[in-house]
Amino acid sequence: MHNPQQTFRIAVRKFAPFESAMQKFWDKYCLQSGCKLELDMVVMDLHELHERTLTNNGLANGDFDVAHINTDWIYEGFVNDAFEVLNDNIEINPPVNFPEGWSKSLLSLQNFDGKIVGLPFHDGPECLIYRKDLFESHKEQADYLAKYGKNLRVPQTWEDFMQIAEFFNRPADNLYGSIFACYPDGHNTVFDYCLQLWTRGGSVVDKNGSININTKGSIEGLNFYRNIVKDKTKVHPSSDKFDSVAAGLAFMNGEAAMMINWFGFAAMCEVDANSKVKGKIYVDVLPSAADQISASLNVYWLYTIGKGSKNKTIAYDFLRFVTNQENDKLLTLEGGIGCRISSWNDAEINKIIPYYHKLDVLHTVAKMLPQKKNWAQIATVIDEMVLAAINTNEPTEILVELAQQKINELEK
Repeated sequence: MHNPQQTFRIAVRKFAPFESAMQKFWDKYCLQSGCKLELDMVVMDLHELHERTLTNNGLANGDFDVAHINTDWIYEGFVNDAFEVLNDNIEINPPVNFPEGWSKSLLSLQNFDGKIVGLPFHDGPECLIYRKDLFESHKEQADYLAKYGKNLRVPQTWEDFMQIAEFFNRPADNLYGSIFACYPDGHNTVFDYCLQLWTRGGSVVDKNGSININTKGSIEGLNFYRNIVKDKTKVHPSSDKFDSVAAGLAFMNGEAAMMINWFGFAAMCEVDANSKVKGKIYVDVLPSAADQISASLNVYWLYTIGKGSKNKTIAYDFLRFVTNQENDKLLTLEGGIGCRISSWNDAEINKIIPYYHKLDVLHTVAKMLPQKKNWAQIATVIDEMVLAAINTNEPTEILVELAQQKINELEK
């Protein structure tokens, strides 16, 4: 059992760089502050993390002192009083260079009418990650020109993306054209769906702020997605089993030419000792429909303090410590993505991860998911819709209409 007198309990998103960084932070913090509590790090995948911290009230009732919470869930936790409001602490003893040290896009989702319930932990919007060694190869360029009658370049449109994915798909070499993360956890497919919709000029909400996915952009996006994901001539055959982490690891292992995933997985390819593609990749904004502009998705992770924590003073002190410049940089070098502008522009980091400064550009096209207290339920409906599109032959229009009916029920 968790004994708050002797242990400090943190709910951590399962990802090796997060786990190693959190352990280093705690060891450093105790050394510096003289804190005698032992760290109890509870490592969980997305589903379990949401369930134990929020659904089962783990933060509200003090099971956890601190938790990694992503911005999809922050509103739900706020309305259910799961988090300690940090304003008084911030006023008395603010984090170093707060708020100027962060991009505004990383300070908005945890701020509810002035009440701040979290500090930025890990970031990195969705982007196109690609093998620049393949794109820059003279042989590949010549072969592509001969086959398609046009130059090989980073795809600007989804049509280009499909053609390039087909070109680089070489199962005999364990190289596939692209990777998607379609594991059914209410996240990956929902994010992919939103990106397809947004890059076609669509929106998840109508002008009244209600969720409306029965639209032209939605149907076109879902059609494209179901077709490409099922197409073994363009996509890694394990995509249906991959969550974003597994997809990132396969890419790091050299198994694909392109991937739509979080920026953090590009960074991991440069800092992880097991990477087979170190120095061979680059990032860019996502392709879009021919007449539309690109889009990205900004979902970021926060440090939050449990409303029921018995160690709130230590918890806030620890949050100030882990979010300083030095530790934000340490998280980045471990393979996470630091959130401070100082990390984005850091010369050492950009030497190791040469596209790190591109975070700024990605943030300018990044969109947010709608803030609804039942977003987790709505996301489940969208997830089921996308999975049905991938796994059945039911017409897209019917799947979208059915999902909209379920969402209308939830919105009542």
